[in-house]
Amino acid sequence: MANEDKAVKTKKIKNVSKKSLRTMQKNKNRHILRERARIVKYGTKGFGRNIWLSTAATVVMAITLIILFVTIVASVILTNTAEMMKDKIDITIYFKPNTSAENLEKLTEEIKKDPNIKSVETSTSEEEYKKFLEENADSDEVLDILDEEMTKLMIGKMQSTMRIKVYNVDDLTSVKSIVEDGELFQTYTDKEKAPTYDVNRAEIATITSWARIARTSGIILAAVFLVISILIIFSTIRMAIFSRREEIYMMKLVGADKSFIRGPFLVEAEICGVIAGIVSATASYFGFKFLAPKLAGYGIDVSSISDILESNKLIIVFLIFIVAGALIGRISARLAVSKYLHKT
Repeated sequence: MANEDKAVKTKKIKNVSKKSLRTMQKNKNRHILRERARIVKYGTKGFGRNIWLSTAATVVMAITLIILFVTIVASVILTNTAEMMKDKIDITIYFKPNTSAENLEKLTEEIKKDPNIKSVETSTSEEEYKKFLEENADSDEVLDILDEEMTKLMIGKMQSTMRIKVYNVDDLTSVKSIVEDGELFQTYTDKEKAPTYDVNRAEIATITSWARIARTSGIILAAVFLVISILIIFSTIRMAIFSRREEIYMMKLVGADKSFIRGPFLVEAEICGVIAGIVSATASYFGFKFLAPKLAGYGIDVSSISDILESNKLIIVFLIFIVAGALIGRISARLAVSKYLHKT
């Protein structure tokens, strides 16, 4: 009987202990939630209390995020434009007038031995003349002088052509070797008109250099404004700490832990970052929407960025802006708090 009573008592104690632990855990969770709610409340009040400095910090952070966005977009669209131009480049090789279709086929088989060749298109003198007529279909003056004799004369003077597209436009060594040294090409190539190896190469090089400049200058500008925004938030938090030094001192006296004292300042900075993220994302979106048609009109490839901003990924873009702003604010505030809070 004694053993049974002891077992019952032990079981009751265990049940009471488990119940007490659950109650303590529940109370602890409630305490943490209350503490977090108070931190957010005090941080929001701090944002409103220092509204002018908070606004300045928000504006600078928004400018920083916009510059980062412009840097990424400029780099992407200029790089894509250069690649698009490279893809459109074709090398034209001119052959003697009236080179037959059979000989052009042989020349095609010869050039296709180069693994850098993407596609080959040939055109006889007669086909080149037809293209000429299509291009000048609206010019009555040109068509009026093209009688039978003039037609024969023009066909007899027009070179047959081969238009080549390659995979790598930056390395044409093998193509040049076949065209300039191959016996078959030397037989039919028109020596008076050189192949168009370098057409558009200068424009591509210019756009590629613009992409590098945009990337480098954008990173430098973004870094400068990032430092400025950190300094402004740093100053904002420092002034907030100084103005509330007696309040912080009283918190320390009553046993408030460091996270509770530090929390409102972090929330204040994060609010600046979140607002800056929303403002900069909105401004960047509508700014790009306004400029995209104008850029496309100049032959700049904006399709990759437009596809992102016109799809469900736009939400992700906004979230990236907001998270980036909140991180900038939090890091800046932590630097300020860690440096100045211990002095109060």
